[in-house]
Amino acid sequence: MSKTEIVVDDPTAPEDDSPSVVSSGTIEIFVCLLLLALAATLGYDNWRTGASWDSTGPEPGYFPFYLSVILGGASLYGLIVALVAHRAAAETFVTRAQARRVMAVFVPTLLFCLATQFLGLYVASFLLIASFMRLVGKIALWKSLLTAVVFTAIMFVTFDIAFDVIMPKGPLEAAFGH
Repeated sequence: MSKTEIVVDDPTAPEDDSPSVVSSGTIEIFVCLLLLALAATLGYDNWRTGASWDSTGPEPGYFPFYLSVILGGASLYGLIVALVAHRAAAETFVTRAQARRVMAVFVPTLLFCLATQFLGLYVASFLLIASFMRLVGKIALWKSLLTAVVFTAIMFVTFDIAFDVIMPKGPLEAAFGH
């Protein structure tokens, strides 16, 4: 019996020779610095709130303060390890083609969050689903629009009618009295 291997090529996969955008070491250093800044901010705020014991027990910032100290210590350790390892051969974290694919999802999602503030959840969801299916998935326009309408209608019935959950509304919902 012979072994058969099935190979499926993704025509939209990023090319292997795409140039590197950033190295793993640089990202590790950036994340450690970001976590260290977060730990310092949280530590200061919890120390200001009260990070000791009083006659009734721990003050409100006691446990969060010491958690931020632990986070700061771990961040410093990670930063030192990343700086020492950064001198070694740089490993690619993301290539230009990979970053382009990530941005193809991130940018519309960010725009969805912004649109939700002005258009409401349902209209923004309709636009996000229809545009993702059409532009990213290369699906026929009528299928994209139909899917977006059906999904948005199901969301509306489920959240607004069945469960009476307060969702962000926009001018379209206001025009229909919701």
